[in-house]
Amino acid sequence: MMKKYLLILFSLAFGLSQSQIIRKYSNEFLNIGAGARGLAMGGAVISNQDDVYSPMWNPAGLLSIQRDWQGAAMHAEYFESIAKYDYLAYAKVLEEGVFGVSVVRLGVDNILNTTQMIDAEGNIDYDKITKFSQSDYAALLSYAFHPAGNPKLDVGVNAKIVYRNVGKFANGYGFGFDVGAIYKADNGWKFGGMLRDATTTVNFWSINQKELSTVVNGEEFNPAPSDKMELTMPKLNVGASKLFEINSSVYVLPEAGLNVDFAKTAALISSDIASITPYAGAELGYQKMIFVRLGVNRFQSITDIEDLKRKVSFQPSAGIGIRYRGLTLDYAISNSGIGGSNFYSNFFSLKLDMGEFRND
Repeated sequence: MMKKYLLILFSLAFGLSQSQIIRKYSNEFLNIGAGARGLAMGGAVISNQDDVYSPMWNPAGLLSIQRDWQGAAMHAEYFESIAKYDYLAYAKVLEEGVFGVSVVRLGVDNILNTTQMIDAEGNIDYDKITKFSQSDYAALLSYAFHPAGNPKLDVGVNAKIVYRNVGKFANGYGFGFDVGAIYKADNGWKFGGMLRDATTTVNFWSINQKELSTVVNGEEFNPAPSDKMELTMPKLNVGASKLFEINSSVYVLPEAGLNVDFAKTAALISSDIASITPYAGAELGYQKMIFVRLGVNRFQSITDIEDLKRKVSFQPSAGIGIRYRGLTLDYAISNSGIGGSNFYSNFFSLKLDMGEFRND
């Protein structure tokens, strides 16, 4: 049973396909986003994320950092702490733009490898049980600027390096680019767009055939050369937002938009060319110190396994935040949304804005 589990895990991480190197869900961990604020709003921050967390949503948002530098850290646990997701970032204001660097890790640790526990004669040796991790890493170098000195238009670029590891069985490297922009209209509206993997992201895999053969009952696992490379196709996120001041202390900031995959998926609107799903979220702020957030995302059309009827699933999210001077602590919670799942994910993130500390 464990051998089958390991083989399935390897196949999911490697994205095996005998017919093509384009994977619908390659490097999907980079589409999660970062920062409890954006995650609580269901990703509805494409046009209004304005801090060090921007590279994961829209790198153009870095340009809203006015002075000095910002640092951030986030920790999240998925599926009742089975998977861990961590993010570290730093952004620095330069003369003509803002530079940022971010590091991401999503991993499942301490997976038991029992493939050597039973020898050929059926003897059990628990000392031969080992552990391994399946981890995805990414490093992003970001830069945001005003093109041709246009103060209404912010543009940002991510250059990213990806490393993925499946214990001793396989590892892969990838690289790619993201581009984003935010336009600030005179009437207060903001329009944002983020093209992920703009030039496609290429991943190259290396397989330890000797180690993997122990998982598939000693049979040699020899994938075709085309299966050692995969391409992550572009994804487009667009959104619009506007801040509404209720009074001098309270404001509401809603955003709505669309996520577009250039492949056929389970999205509400899906074709061979593109699949489109909506998202929406809002932030309620009090004196820019206390925040309450709601969001909804990932609408999908699925088949119920009990009555085989088509249903619409979605991922709800919520969160709160508190800010004191240049220090902000945020919390978010979300549900997978599939079939009334009880698997909740919790996100905690911290941001330090040195510009605000020194301004005080």
